[in-house]
Amino acid sequence: MSERSRIITSNQPGPHHDLARRVERALTHPLRKPLADHTREAFAAAEAWRASHGEAPLILDACCGVGLSTRRLAEAHPDCVVIGVDRSADRLSREHGAPPDNALLVRADLVDFWRLALAAGWRPVRHYLLYPNPYPKSTHLKMRWQGHPVFPAILALGGRLELRSNWRLYVEEFSLALEQATGVAAPVEAHDPAGDFLTHFERKYHLSGQPLWKMVAELPHRPGLLPVE
Repeated sequence: MSERSRIITSNQPGPHHDLARRVERALTHPLRKPLADHTREAFAAAEAWRASHGEAPLILDACCGVGLSTRRLAEAHPDCVVIGVDRSADRLSREHGAPPDNALLVRADLVDFWRLALAAGWRPVRHYLLYPNPYPKSTHLKMRWQGHPVFPAILALGGRLELRSNWRLYVEEFSLALEQATGVAAPVEAHDPAGDFLTHFERKYHLSGQPLWKMVAELPHRPGLLPVE
């Protein structure tokens, strides 16, 4: 049986008209959201685990869902440590087998986790955002990462940042926001997984005939991108 998934529809004809203003605001106004205690604790445990692996390069798998991508990235990069982060305890608890020894799944609020990682000096060599919920309504821009106040922290961590989605407009917006914030141009490209699926969503969208898109940017570690009081 072939997979079927609904194609994303939006009332936006193109990149959001308010995107540039929201990016500029994120770059100039500190994010004052208090750090949640549970994410502080989760980050402290993740930092201790990372430190226990010495100088192994770090891969960060943000919004990892059930953690299939974290497992597969760890298997593909045995010389690295891979940390997958998701806010849902339910998703992370689903049984997909024990992660490899070089992988860790963490339940945390990424808005806080990214800021803690930046403050702790984390420098991921790779940073993935795979098939995030695109929030397709025009009124939802502030819920997309490129329209969120935490956006500078995502970029400031540096490394090879890769975004994948089945909604081209989402990737186009992220690319525009990234270039505005950093000056780095990251073209939107068609993505063919060629049977090597990192997530269940990637498999489902591909097998249902939907085109997939990605954006890859090589970014410097740049803590100063995050505005401070």
